[in-house]
Amino acid sequence: MKSVTPQEFAALEGAALIDVREPDEVRAVRTEQGQPMPMSTLQDHLDELPEGPIYVLCHSGGRSARVTAFLEQQGYDVTNVTGGIQEWEAAGLPVVRG
Repeated sequence: MKSVTPQEFAALEGAALIDVREPDEVRAVRTEQGQPMPMSTLQDHLDELPEGPIYVLCHSGGRSARVTAFLEQQGYDVTNVTGGIQEWEAAGLPVVRG
């Protein structure tokens, strides 16, 4: 499984990021570029995934790792963002609250 740190992701230009946390988690704190796609309903929305390489973010890295593994099995070019939004915020990367 491919993985990057939040800092490595932030250095990429125009990379597609999906946030697999649940809606209440995303409402509390999110990245500006993350596209919400809850893990609980992801299989119903595979046709909405962006084209090309996909990066996956969650709260701490566990759910995103599971989603990354699943999407790899489906043939997607996918990378896990380790540490999730917790590491993202701890690294001082920008977030949106509320």
